[in-house]
Amino acid sequence: MNADFPRLITLLRKECGYSQKQAAQKLGISQALLSHYEKGIRECGLNFLVSAADLYGVSCDYLLGRSPDRNGSTLAVEDIPEPDAAGRDTRFSKSIFPILNKKLIANSLNILFDLLGKCESKTLVTEVSTYLMAAVYRMFRIVFSANPKNHNAMFSVPSSVSAGYCDSVMSIAAQKAYAAAHGELPEADEIGNPDELLITTESLSSRYPLFATSLLNLIQNTENNIHTLVK
Repeated sequence: MNADFPRLITLLRKECGYSQKQAAQKLGISQALLSHYEKGIRECGLNFLVSAADLYGVSCDYLLGRSPDRNGSTLAVEDIPEPDAAGRDTRFSKSIFPILNKKLIANSLNILFDLLGKCESKTLVTEVSTYLMAAVYRMFRIVFSANPKNHNAMFSVPSSVSAGYCDSVMSIAAQKAYAAAHGELPEADEIGNPDELLITTESLSSRYPLFATSLLNLIQNTENNIHTLVK
């Protein structure tokens, strides 16, 4: 059985608001046996797997760790929705502040990933993406932790060490990205066309008329924060 199975059935039970006794009754097993499943002491059979999937409204693939999606689906590029596919930003927040910052970051990422596409280096794309995913993951966990009712079982990495691990992942990814950008990684594919990465404020504005201002503002804001730290 997948190592995440005990965590997932515990998380789903808590999210549904069931006590262990209530869940065991609904699943037709003893509370002691359910406790063993949730602690990973014993492995369940197929009947329990199917019953748990039905009770919690998820797929067996999700419970088995074969898919991170509750419905068991796997994503292809064409299946991933665009960032604003759900509608206008105002649907997500009543405050203009998060909308502004989201647009600055999203528009800047548009430029960054367009440049990565031009560089033709899979290694550089991978390391930049790893860094950014870890940063989003860490910030999401901080926001997640703001409500004590949220269940940490959603994550396989304990909260007590997640920040340190994220820092390590981001630090290594940043160093490997730098090395890849300068041709210093033996296993890295070379930058395909360095001239495509010739960047000036004028070229940014010309090539990315919709997004350049956002990136330049993001650079200014970040450097202001840096200067504040070093004063």
